[in-house]
Order: sequence, then structure tokens, then C-alpha cells
Amino acid sequence: ADMTKIGIIRCEKNETLCPLTNCIACLDKTVQGFAQYEEARLAGVFTCRCPGDKLPELAEKLRAKGADVIHMPTCLFANKTESGWTLEGGGFCPNIDNLLEAVHDASGPPCVKGTAHLPKGYAP
Repeated sequence: ADMTKIGIIRCEKNETLCPLTNCIACLDKTVQGFAQYEEARLAGVFTCRCPGDKLPELAEKLRAKGADVIHMPTCLFANKTESGWTLEGGGFCPNIDNLLEAVHDASGPPCVKGTAHLPKGYAP
């Protein structure tokens, strides 16, 4: 079977609130944001600090540790409401698309937006 090694880069705004429990559970079961992989294993985790200028470097370090792909948690671009998670209003990182572009421009590993609790109708 094809094993994909995944790095997660979380946001500093959430690091003392969330221990990535659901992100890691979804990765282990290859569901939600990880449904496209046959098998997946966590390669490592970093915390991105605003304004995010270290993101390409963090992604590169994860690749050096074996990560094939980097996933950015859903809370960076979506938020939880009473009726579930939504893209409306965004998440912790208003600049996420530009930051991912910077990783791409630095020819870093591929980055995917989404881990656990994906908003309805959203596919990574």
C-alpha cells in the first residue's frame, strides 16, 4: 500500500486551545481532509507564527523529515458555528492563500487546506 507522510502546520492563535486531536484522528483514519490517501502517517507538526513569513522554511523542514504533503488545519480558513463549520467569515489566518503561494513559489512541498471537520461542500 502507498503510505503518504503528512506534516501539519498549525496556527499560533490556536496552539493553546487545540491539541490537534481531531486532525490526527482524521489523518489516522484517512477521512475528511485526508480521504484522498490510501494510508497516511504523521511526519511532524509545526506552529506558524504571524505574519507567517517562516512558513516556507517550516514546510521545507517537514519535507526534510519525510513529509510528502503539508496540511493546514481547517480552523485556519473556516470557523465553527452552531450549525457546523463554515467558510464564511474565514478562520484564524486571513492570509492563508498568499502564504501557501509563498511555499509553492519556494518550491516547497505541496500544501493542502483542510484536516478535520471540513465545511459542507468543501473539498481540499
